[in-house]
Amino acid sequence: MPATSLVDADMNVASTRLQALQTQQQLGIQALSIANQNSQLILKLFQ
Repeated sequence: MPATSLVDADMNVASTRLQALQTQQQLGIQALSIANQNSQLILKLFQ
């Protein structure tokens, strides 16, 4: 396997990992947003 193929393969792995981390980050932000909205609604119930 030529060196360029190894670099391409490594870049594909790195790109896939980056996409996975970005997706996890987006899901985390969405989860926090939902939790924050729900807590705001609960606080309104007690006002």
